[in-house]
Amino acid sequence: MELIQQFEKAVAESKNLSEKPSNETLLQLYSLYKQGSLGDINIDPPTNPFDIVNKAKYNAWEALKGTSKEKAMQDYVDLVNRLKG
Repeated sequence: MELIQQFEKAVAESKNLSEKPSNETLLQLYSLYKQGSLGDINIDPPTNPFDIVNKAKYNAWEALKGTSKEKAMQDYVDLVNRLKG
C-alpha cells in the first residue's frame, strides 16, 4: 500500500481508537499530521499568552520543521499502529 494511502487510513483509524491518548500523544499526532499533510509550519504563533492549547500545538508542529512530509506520514502511521496495539 502506498504511503499516502497508509497515512489516510491511519488518520481515519486515529478517530476510532479504543481509548483516548494522552495529551502529549495527541500533540504528537497533531504535529505529525500537520507536517505530513502541509509540510513546514506556515502560520504565525498565537498572540494570546493564555492560549495554552494553541501555543502547545504551534510549538509541537514547529519542532518538526525540516522533517520531510514522507517521514512525518510514516511516523504518524507507526504511532497510530502502536496506539491500536
